[in-house]
This record gives sequence, C-alpha cells and structure tokens, in this order.
Amino acid sequence: MNIDRLDVDLAVVGSGGAAFAAAIAAARKGRTVAMIERGTVGGTCVNTGCVPSKALLAAAHARHVAAAQPFPGISTQAGQVDLRVLVAGKAALIERLQAQKYTALAAEYGWDILAGTATFATEHAAPVLRVELEAGGGVTVTAAHYVVATGATPRIPTIDGLFDTGYLTSTTAMELDRLPRSLIVIGGNSVGLEQAQLFARLGVRVSIVEAMPRLAPFDEPEVSATIEQIMRDEGIAVWTGTTVAAARRGDNGRTLTTIQHGATGELRAERLLMATGRTPMTEGLNLAEVGVDVGPRGEIVVDDRMRTRNPRVWAAGDVTGHPQFVYVAAAHGALVADNAFDGADRALDYRHLPRVTFTSPAIASAGLTEVDAVQQGHHCACRTLPLEYVPRALVDRDTRGLIKLVADADTGRLLGAHAVADGAGEVIAAAVYALANDMTVQQIADLWSPYLTMAEGIRLAAQAFTRDLSKLSCCAA
Repeated sequence: MNIDRLDVDLAVVGSGGAAFAAAIAAARKGRTVAMIERGTVGGTCVNTGCVPSKALLAAAHARHVAAAQPFPGISTQAGQVDLRVLVAGKAALIERLQAQKYTALAAEYGWDILAGTATFATEHAAPVLRVELEAGGGVTVTAAHYVVATGATPRIPTIDGLFDTGYLTSTTAMELDRLPRSLIVIGGNSVGLEQAQLFARLGVRVSIVEAMPRLAPFDEPEVSATIEQIMRDEGIAVWTGTTVAAARRGDNGRTLTTIQHGATGELRAERLLMATGRTPMTEGLNLAEVGVDVGPRGEIVVDDRMRTRNPRVWAAGDVTGHPQFVYVAAAHGALVADNAFDGADRALDYRHLPRVTFTSPAIASAGLTEVDAVQQGHHCACRTLPLEYVPRALVDRDTRGLIKLVADADTGRLLGAHAVADGAGEVIAAAVYALANDMTVQQIADLWSPYLTMAEGIRLAAQAFTRDLSKLSCCAA
C-alpha cells in the first residue's frame, strides 16, 4: 500500500461536536488540522441523535395535538402517518445541517477531512496515526497533538437469544419506512422515554421495560412518578422493576421472557427497540500502543484537563465517559485546544450542568437532587410546585408536571432544580444562572419574572418556601 505522510499541529479522530470544536479552536489559533472520519461526517448529534430524534418528536407531537388538543370550540383530527415521507423529510434536514454546520465549516477553516479508518502506532517512541483511506491507499498522520473524539455507540446487554431475535436501536428505529403495529422499548431513561413516546404518538402500541424500580431512574422520585403517569395516560404500558431473561423471534414478532418481583412472564410485540445506554467507541484505535488507558466502561481515561496518560494524546466528548451531551462534547473540544496549544490548564465545572429529556412534557434538571444534597452533608429543604399553580400551564390547558427546588435549609442557597413541563429546558436554563451565582430561594422569589411564561414557575416555586401554595396568587408579586 502506498503510504503518504501528512504533518499537522492537531490530528482529530472523529467528526462530531467535540472533534469540530477542537478543530475550530485550533484553526483560530493559526494551527494546522487534519480530521479523520471512518463513517458519516457530523457524529451522533446531527446524524443519529439530537437532530433526527427531536425532528421526529416534533412531528409526533404535532400529530398528538391534532388527535387530542384541549381547547373547546376547535375540532382537529390526526390521520394516518406516511413514515417513508416523514423519515425522508428528517433525512433532508440532516443533510442540510451536515453541509452547513460541518463540511462547509471545515472548508471555511481550511482543514481536510480524511475519509478512512485511523489506528495509532509509534515511530521513534512518538505517536502517529496510520489512516487506511476509504478510497484506497493510506496516509501516516503525524501531529504535535492528537485528540480522540470518536463518540459512543448503543450499548446492547447480554440477553439470551437477543442477537438471533433481531432488534432496533434509536439509530435504526429512525430509519424505518413502515410503522410496526407494536413495539417494546427496553430501557426507561431518556432515550427510551423519547423513543417510546415518539412511536406511541405515531400510532404504535408501545410498552416500556425498565430494570430499575422506576422510569427516569436517576431523576427525582416525583419526576419519575409524573412521567410514568403521563406515559400510561398516553396508552404506553410500563413495566418497571422488570428484567429481560430471554428473547425469541416467531412468526408474529418478538417474545420476551421477563422477570418482575421474582415472577416470570412474557411480553410480545412486532418489533423490539434497545435503549439501554451507550458505550464509548474505541475499538480498533490501538490505544495501548501509545500508552492511552481505557476504563471499565470502555471509556478513554482522562484527567480533568482531558489529558490521557500520553501527554500528546487527548480525548473529548462521549468517548471519555463524561455526560453524553453535545454541549459537553463541544466544551471538551475547545478546552483541549486551549490546554494543548496555550498551556491554559483549564478544567470544566459540571456542578450546574443542565440535562433535558425531550418527552412532552419534557424532563429537565440541573444541580443536586435531594438525595445528592443529603449525601453531601446539606440540611436539605425542598419544595415541589405542581404546574396547576403556574399560570402558563393553566392557559395552555396542560398542567401535567411540576417544578422542584432543592435548597440548603441553613443558608437558603439553591442546590438543584428539576422540572417536568412543556418548555422544561428553558425553565432549567433560568435555574442554571441562579445556581451558578449561588442565589438563595429568597433572592429568586424576589426577582422579576415575566408573567405567563413557564420560567415564572421557578419564582413561584421559590415563593413556596415561604408561602402556602394555596396563597400563591395567579399574578403573584
């Protein structure tokens, strides 16, 4: 094989949010960049994650509202779904964003994207990348610094018969051209909840199976109870505290053998969707050759500056095992460039990191849960405000949900905020600023808040620390 050579300041393996953030930051510093991608440019978010799932969720929400809108005097109805056309529209959106936000940016900043598979090697005890090009031939890439930003892939647990049974993931489910009559979703955290509601609202009979005792198991118990009731109200069957012992395929679909509270049962559906988390992608990189360690969950081991054990090799984004959000990945990428080329020695603060699950209503949180606060030694004070006390929810005729604030009882300082609401992400964005500035619930209660916004619920929840809920005015001052 003819081996050419390419020497740059930064070599990036991957082309998602972390990879592009690192490359852009390096290019802005006048550094040369090479990027290697073995699949589709853009990574998980634009191709198989955030963008396609939220686009289809928005479509499913539109159909749901047409089928069950709450306003008197308005008549709507939801017709059949042409999934082939819907998925084609999603694909067109992805193609446009991929061109605008990724390939065009690489061209604008002046770096090459090599289509091929990268493997680490050493020359004279220094790391290099051997790149087997998709078009044939190869390139040896040498760089002052390397960043691995290869992301993560769906994690599939070991279940007897599962691979022979056949299953969908959140990626392949969004490529279907026909809706199944019924669907079992294994996994009741964010991806499982989004996919379950998406398909249910498109007219599929859906069941969720979750091994832990509640849906959204890492959120507040009040949040879990609320979202479970919402799912059930929309016709989704919920099986919590249920493990899957075996799977098999028959003429009429898939059958799962389940265990709940020691009792064995069976669940049947036409299709099966696995939503059991994601695993960092490091296979084939030959990381050990350059002294890069991999942790017990398959993640690349980094310090808080995103450095691996090799001082010239860095990692960023989902492959590090950090929270799997594209905004975390982007922050990692920029941090790597600053630390590698400027000696900035920066680290990230995750204490107020917001998290959103895009169900409808959405789930969002930032800061500590009540259990976290107690474990960290806080004397905890909490208030939960049902949305029936939030004017925006009342006029929208949708009071499903709540806002919960966690505070330190001794100082009154806000420690965490959690919401189930339409627009919960915007509610939590307001809470992030309060958390980052160490505000007390009294300070939040005294702030201005625009009336008839969902974010006003943060202020009303803060007022609930000092007022009886029944005494909160519709236009509380």
